[in-house]
Amino acid sequence: MTINKIHVYFMPGMAANSTIFSNISLPKKQFEQHFLDWFVPEKGATLQEYALAMSKRIVHKNPVLVGVSFGGMLVQEIAKHIEVKKVVIVSSVKTKSELPKRMIFARYTKIHKLLPTGLVNNVELLAKYAFGETVTKRLELYEQYLSIRDKYYIDWSIDQIVNWEPKESPSNLVHIHGEKDAVFPKVNIKNCITVKNGTHAMIIHRFKWFNEHLPAIILE
Repeated sequence: MTINKIHVYFMPGMAANSTIFSNISLPKKQFEQHFLDWFVPEKGATLQEYALAMSKRIVHKNPVLVGVSFGGMLVQEIAKHIEVKKVVIVSSVKTKSELPKRMIFARYTKIHKLLPTGLVNNVELLAKYAFGETVTKRLELYEQYLSIRDKYYIDWSIDQIVNWEPKESPSNLVHIHGEKDAVFPKVNIKNCITVKNGTHAMIIHRFKWFNEHLPAIILE
């Protein structure tokens, strides 16, 4: 008997590449893993337009989309363009109300436009933006993860995050969130699977949890 595999597409967070999923391993008998990577958006592109362009890189019907952080926002937008089996967001948000107050403040004051994003080659600063963590150790590892260094892309991403205002969440969405997420604090998050001691970068540091639980979450 031939088992139709479930195709799972993984989308990393802002500035990160798909190597953040290198330790994620789903049972090969049931699942086939695919990895998406960021590209620099066209000038003036909306997140919705970007999602449409990214959706054309998904070649299997009815896939599962797994998105981390800003990638979680993006996969929710992609799901508006193609039919999906399930959307799984990790360390992300579903609504404007789940954004932290500082980001809502930035939306109205435009203060985020003053961030020193020209320093995109400063890995420590980029890690602070992308993972909400001060990185002093394993800089080479973070340098590998955070390979998207284009200033326009970073500026665009921050602006899209701050101004994201989805009308509704996909009905088949599952939200996985870390108890100690510093970028999107858990206190603002509703209806999620909570990972004890999980941080914003838990897709990297807590990969064993995902390998153990993600198959069942997808199949539920």
